[in-house]
Amino acid sequence: MDPVRNPYAPGAGQRPPELAGRGRELDVFDVVLERIARGRPERSLMLTGLRGVGKTVLLNTLRSEAINHLWGSGKIEARPDQSLRRPIAAALHMAVRELAPRHRAPDRIDTFLGVLKAFAQRSASAGRAGAAAPKLRDRWQPGIDVPAATGRADSGDIEIDLVELLSDAAAVASDVGTGIAVFIDEMQDVGAEDVSALCAACHELSQLGAPLIVVGAGLPHLPAVLSAAKSYSERLFRYQRIDRLDRIAADLALCAPAEREEVEYEPKALDLLHEKSGGYPYFVQAYGKATWDHAPRSPITDADVRVAAPEAEAELAVGFFGSRFERATPAEREYMRAMATLSLVEGHAGGRDDMDAAVPTAEIARALGRKPASLSPARDALIKKGLIYSGERGTVAFTVPHFGRYLRTQPA
Repeated sequence: MDPVRNPYAPGAGQRPPELAGRGRELDVFDVVLERIARGRPERSLMLTGLRGVGKTVLLNTLRSEAINHLWGSGKIEARPDQSLRRPIAAALHMAVRELAPRHRAPDRIDTFLGVLKAFAQRSASAGRAGAAAPKLRDRWQPGIDVPAATGRADSGDIEIDLVELLSDAAAVASDVGTGIAVFIDEMQDVGAEDVSALCAACHELSQLGAPLIVVGAGLPHLPAVLSAAKSYSERLFRYQRIDRLDRIAADLALCAPAEREEVEYEPKALDLLHEKSGGYPYFVQAYGKATWDHAPRSPITDADVRVAAPEAEAELAVGFFGSRFERATPAEREYMRAMATLSLVEGHAGGRDDMDAAVPTAEIARALGRKPASLSPARDALIKKGLIYSGERGTVAFTVPHFGRYLRTQPA
């Protein structure tokens, strides 16, 4: 098979040639856009799921839908060590620039840009006696030619300022009969104070019926992060769990791109590919790409899959699993190895086929012969690094599908 014509695209956030199994999420978002366009109340959206299920791809696709509806849009990727103030200002700057050519009053745009500039340049520590000056990286000078406003979104209190800024942005969108959507990837990494402010702003906007929504994507514990910030967040957002593809969608993700290249799969080949990939979109693309490159001709057979699978697994072991494993300290690796062993037991007991079930932290401590409190630093560090998450109190699970399986194959 010609590798140049290989249609599969395993990559971080890279859109696959066939976005299979996400029709429901796209339909929901279209309804949200249409309802807001008609002045109906709607909630912001939160997409949650493990790594490799296509959250970033879906987030980018939803942004494209918003742009097609003539909405202003901006996207950011949260980082644990960064305040939300600068990136969200940049996202709103982009969104309003998209709306500006259709606005009949340039002065209104300039007024908002002045507020945006004031918000962006105001550090969280500003105004507090003895507070250190903001770091150089936080002294952002946006490309805005109007002077910074005073008395609006510049108090230094992120909750007050963000409510005022988003309200003003929504008013600009309302002037042109459209809306603004802010997309936030890796949202579980937004700091606690900023999450609280974002929830408060979304709450205020929903009460006003303002045409601005936030679409976030994050790991499975994102709802818990939001709930810890504001108790009403459970009712404030519409949560959508993004999971692995069912068999029909997984087959479509493989077959549709191949058919466009006049290539077919035998049924047994599809059976084996689904078994290997588990239906996780990233793995579907990885195994599909390797199989294409090794198959001599169409139709692709199960023998072709068996020959190609070791190469796909070797690539996943280095790029998808190994890179994450290398970020962990020896103590953290010991913790994850215990998790991997116990998750296999929990998976069998629960009848799961992926064998990466959530594990009680007490069981991990027992397996390692340690007190639970002594393992808290390792657990907290792994959560911060995004390698594990705590979906329910007293349990932890891997954020990466099949990570337990990978660890069980590695020498101690």
